[in-house]
Amino acid sequence: MEQLKSMLQAASAIVFFGGAGVSTESGIPDFRSADGLYNERYAYPPEVMLSHSFFVAHTEEFFRFYREKMIYSGAQPNPAHRALAELEAMGKLKAVITQNIDGLHTLAGSKRVLELHGSVYRNYCVRCHAAYPLETVVQAEAVPVCACGGVIKPDVVLYEEGLDPEVLQDSARAIEEADALIIGGTSLNVYPAAGLVRYYSGDKLILINKSATPYDARANLVIRESIGEVLHAAVAALH
Repeated sequence: MEQLKSMLQAASAIVFFGGAGVSTESGIPDFRSADGLYNERYAYPPEVMLSHSFFVAHTEEFFRFYREKMIYSGAQPNPAHRALAELEAMGKLKAVITQNIDGLHTLAGSKRVLELHGSVYRNYCVRCHAAYPLETVVQAEAVPVCACGGVIKPDVVLYEEGLDPEVLQDSARAIEEADALIIGGTSLNVYPAAGLVRYYSGDKLILINKSATPYDARANLVIRESIGEVLHAAVAALH
């Protein structure tokens, strides 16, 4: 913790890159842990049900699964989300890059959040591109339909779909310009998102994750503890 505190004190352009492990402390299960989504039993594997082709071919079944397993509108930010928002308010954190679609970083007060995989809170008509709030998807009996008759699709990146090139470019630039990069709650096994780490060339690469990652050997500091507890304590110590 002392090493982490001194790194954060010395930094003035911190970027945080996080994954599902950031939100598990808010009660949102991740995909790949022992009790995660990939280890539950469904008629189809989750990666099939969350694919673009499944959305097109089995739209009603897609939404049944999506509403049941991907939306946690009652979830609240945890100490990790709040600590990062505080770090940004202090002028030290320049961006949060997240693979999560739950919107908790924004809810916690973070201003510059780059959502690599989109957000459940944004939805649009595939025909006329009209925007719709989360409530429209949640309250629909089966398939949410726009006034024009088009299907309303969540603005999340499904399997078989590419990441938004602008968000990807902004994320790469933020990491490239960072003097400290904190990576938390991600296995760093999902590409192209995990490939963003290579844009960092500084000497303050901090990994906070309960399990090993492919980048552990390159990190300047590895912490295997609760991300919420670690970030909350580290930011509190900066005051």
